[in-house]
This record gives sequence, structure tokens and C-alpha cells, in this order.
Amino acid sequence: MSEIKQKEVVVTGGAGFIGSNIVERLAASNNVTVIDNLHTGSESNLREAREKGNVIFVKDDVKNISKMGLEADFIFHLGIYSASPMYRENPRLVAEVVDGFINILEFARKKEIPVVFASTSSIYNGINPPHSEDVQYKVTDYYTEARIACERLAELYYKLYNIDVAAMRLFSVYGKNEKAKGKFANLVTQFVWAMKDGKRPEIYGDGTQRRDFVNVKDVVEAFILAAKKNKGFEVYNVGTGKNFDLNELV
Repeated sequence: MSEIKQKEVVVTGGAGFIGSNIVERLAASNNVTVIDNLHTGSESNLREAREKGNVIFVKDDVKNISKMGLEADFIFHLGIYSASPMYRENPRLVAEVVDGFINILEFARKKEIPVVFASTSSIYNGINPPHSEDVQYKVTDYYTEARIACERLAELYYKLYNIDVAAMRLFSVYGKNEKAKGKFANLVTQFVWAMKDGKRPEIYGDGTQRRDFVNVKDVVEAFILAAKKNKGFEVYNVGTGKNFDLNELV
């Protein structure tokens, strides 16, 4: 495993699902500042991280990061609306995501630090596998357009300011600390919740839809590795490379 030690680390969305797992992984050996507006996060997700080390929590929007007086050696940006239905209900979230990301990139430019951020494998919607990072993507929905815009901005900031940025195209992530996501939680987790309640998991469609399910622990290691090793602007698929249909999963 790659390690980050004795550093100042900022994690946006750090009280959320994936972010809190990154915080817990880094807290024992670093000073970690969490920025989260608690839209789909919860401070309870930080309990174990706080027991391990120095974690500062700031309840705020990422657009205000430059006003917080933070020092940082690395920034992990997961403070991004993370489910397609959110954008269908409110397309203006695209503008919020882009504005927030520009503030993250400006912060990184001024501090001269690398950025690792959560993109999405939904960019490959409508494209037959295998899905390589250099595939020509299609326009499909607001959610993917927001992430594509972030990737293009990241590449621009590298070209203009030499900021190292890694875009992590996450496949279907499941694991610890998803409770606060509620109806937006991963299917694996929702199925487990249903079965714990003695209910049959609800599958929409015929169940032949295929997903690459990856554990959040592996995603955390990918983020840390990218923070340590990435140079320039790069896109990385983060998954297992194996697909399962929903009937198999159940």
C-alpha cells in the first residue's frame, strides 16, 4: 500500500461515504481537514477517524475553500453531488459542481498541490465495453456532463498552471459508511439493508443489467496511490474489471 504521512490533507465531502473512508485511512498519520455541507454525509461517519488522529471538521461549501485559511499538501475532492437523480431533479447542480471545482483548482494552484477528484464511470454510458480511459464519450445526462466538465477543467489547469490532477472514474462503489446516502446508496448496500429487514431486494428491470462492483477500501487505496504518483493530468478507471448482473448479485 502507498502511504501519505505527516502531511496536511484536505478532503472535501469527507463526511460522506467514500470521503470518510479516505479520512479514516489517513487520520492516524496526518492532519486531516474535512469540508462537508452534509448533503449526503454525516459527522457520525468520522467517529473512528477522530479516534485515530487529528481530524478537523468544517461544515461549509467547497466554493468557500479559499476563505478558510487552510494549509494543504494534498487535496481529495469528493464534495460533488454523486447521483444522477439529483441532477434530473435540479439541472442547476451542474453549475454548482463546476463552480465548486474551479474553487478547488484555484486553491490547488495557489498552494501548488496535487488534486485527486471523484469522476464517474457513468461517462461510459451508451458505450459497449471494454471501457478504456481514452474512449470517445457520448452526451447522456446532466450528471455525466458535470463530471466531463470537471475533467476538462482539470486538464486545462494542468496545461495552464502545471497543476497535477487525477480524475478517478469510479465504477459501482460499495462498503462502509453509506447509511447517510439513503436512497442514493449503492445497490449492493441497498440489497443488504433489505435482506437484513427480511425483505426481498427490489430489482428494476429484468436484472440483467451488469455492474462492476468495487469495495470502498480498494477505492481509497487508488486515491492515495494517485495522490502520491500521478503527474500531470490523468484519468484512471477505478474498478475490478469484472461485471456481474443484478440477478447474480442477489
